[in-house]
Amino acid sequence: MKSYKPVWVLILIIATSNVWAYGSSSSSKKACNKPKFSEFSPINNAQVAAKSDFSFAASANTNPESIIVTVKDQPVAVAITPKNQGYLVKGTLPDTLTGSFARINIIADGPNKCKGSGGWLVKIIE
Repeated sequence: MKSYKPVWVLILIIATSNVWAYGSSSSSKKACNKPKFSEFSPINNAQVAAKSDFSFAASANTNPESIIVTVKDQPVAVAITPKNQGYLVKGTLPDTLTGSFARINIIADGPNKCKGSGGWLVKIIE
């Protein structure tokens, strides 16, 4: 009578190595690469007048059509131009804001619909 134990062990080793070759589901997911914002002008906590210009840089992985800028929950129109390895975004503060602090808030999408956000605070003087 022949022993078939070595054959069964070999079959089990081959079967389990094929299952492990696929890896876990976390390795197959795409990484979230959020947009980043920098080069804020005017600088954080600066004193500015209403209707002043502002600008910032958005990273290259930013979808320019998805950039939304608000100041104290008021939408602000912006001009977006390519710059080096990203985008330069320019806008103007609303004229209705005076004598208070206001946050220039930025929201945008990156690859794989990853949301990025940022912003800075300015003091609007009269």
